[in-house]
Amino acid sequence: MTENEPPTLYEWAGGSEAFERLTDVFYGLVRKDDLIGPLFAHMDAGHPRYVAMWLAEVFGGPDSYTRERGGYPHMLAHHLGKGVTEPQRRRWVNLLMDAADEVNLPADPEFRAAFASYVEWGTRLAVENSQPGATPPTQAPVPHWGWGVAPPYQP
Repeated sequence: MTENEPPTLYEWAGGSEAFERLTDVFYGLVRKDDLIGPLFAHMDAGHPRYVAMWLAEVFGGPDSYTRERGGYPHMLAHHLGKGVTEPQRRRWVNLLMDAADEVNLPADPEFRAAFASYVEWGTRLAVENSQPGATPPTQAPVPHWGWGVAPPYQP
């Protein structure tokens, strides 16, 4: 970041540590939830950290998820065929927003609007991509989200 550039959402949120706190609290809530808990009943113990890496990369942090986990193709593979429903998606969003409040992610309207925008966009794609017979693009970059701008993707 130069003097004239705004911080990335990653920097504004507090870096990797902030996203790790977020996902630790979030998946604690998920495990106890009757609607989406079963979707994650057998998740890898590292899952919260992997999601934190994904979010950090999306919001302008290091490309650790791409380098260490395989980027978009790896993430997509975990959603295919899951049949996520709209009520499950909405609960996921609500619990993530509750966790964001609990860990004190920045509450300013600009950050929360950008954060919520990505969460809505990403979860709606996850629902579509998880349906039986879905054929999403198997190769795409990890999206990079900024202050109020959705990145278009053209395969």
